[in-house]
Amino acid sequence: MIERRLTRVIDVAGVKIGGNNPISIQSMTKTNTCDVASTCEQIRQLEENGCEIVRLAVPDIESAVALKEIRKNTRLPLVADIHFDYRLALESINNGIDKLRINPGNIGGPERLKKVVAAAKAHGIPIRVGVNSGSLQKDIYDKNKGVTAEGLVESALRNIKALEELDFFNICVSVKSSNVPMSVDAYSLLSQKVDYPLHIGMTEAGTRLPGTIKSSIGIGGLLLQGVGDTVRVSLSSDPVDEVICAKEILKALRLRKFGIEITSCPTCGRTRIDLLSIVEEVEKHCAQLDKNIHIAVMGCAVNGPGEAREADIGIAGGDGYGVIFKKGKIIERVQEDKLVNALINEINRM
Repeated sequence: MIERRLTRVIDVAGVKIGGNNPISIQSMTKTNTCDVASTCEQIRQLEENGCEIVRLAVPDIESAVALKEIRKNTRLPLVADIHFDYRLALESINNGIDKLRINPGNIGGPERLKKVVAAAKAHGIPIRVGVNSGSLQKDIYDKNKGVTAEGLVESALRNIKALEELDFFNICVSVKSSNVPMSVDAYSLLSQKVDYPLHIGMTEAGTRLPGTIKSSIGIGGLLLQGVGDTVRVSLSSDPVDEVICAKEILKALRLRKFGIEITSCPTCGRTRIDLLSIVEEVEKHCAQLDKNIHIAVMGCAVNGPGEAREADIGIAGGDGYGVIFKKGKIIERVQEDKLVNALINEINRM
């Protein structure tokens, strides 16, 4: 059992981040925010696949204005991603967003930050202090002779202080880098210095496969330490892939349950069945089932049930036949061509 670090709690339109609340899953749209129809469709797909908070880029006033119509067409909490121009933050708040992601140090000076904070207070909107390796202040960069975990944390603390001095504490924090060890070190260090909830992720992780690996190592490593309250996987891919990856990380760590979990063996020389096709068929059938059960698909009828004894139900192949087992105990011997249907019938009865 992972012992989570206890943090303050913020509320993003009903999704609570921090404390003992479930670790929430975030993603970011990759459409032009001004294209309301495409953006709303992508948000719909994200929600359908389990995204709980979605962030949108707001690079110009047209995008900020478009948020009003987007807000009408989705129930998901919306986060406006703002850089440099405080007016975009104000317009986004007026148009119904639920959270801001800013770097207080680049929003245009103390007076402009004060206006943003006043508006966020008035609307009960949290602010994420978003620091990454590309946004370090020059003096911090120079002092550390480049980007370091300590520099990321120093930048975050400086930005947090700017908000606290305005009596604003409705804060979430991130210190992301594409360097996995650096990110892990930064978050681990920051977690010892503040009790604000932490938004964790590896920024610019890459395309689907390498990005999934980097994110799983970094995010998983932090979660194993009990560090992290909300997760965003960053992939150069369909944002739905980000959500699926985040769900799998949380499932693997037993931090969240998202329906059926399937375990399958890697196969070896003992395998005498087309295991890959069987796994794909089982996954396809189970994709829409809302059952918290663990299924194992094993290639060897000799060792399979024993290796997967923790599964609620499973199958193991042989040579022309297979077995169905529950909690490691064989309950039925079935011909190979009937094995999947027999398993599915058992799953449907559970």
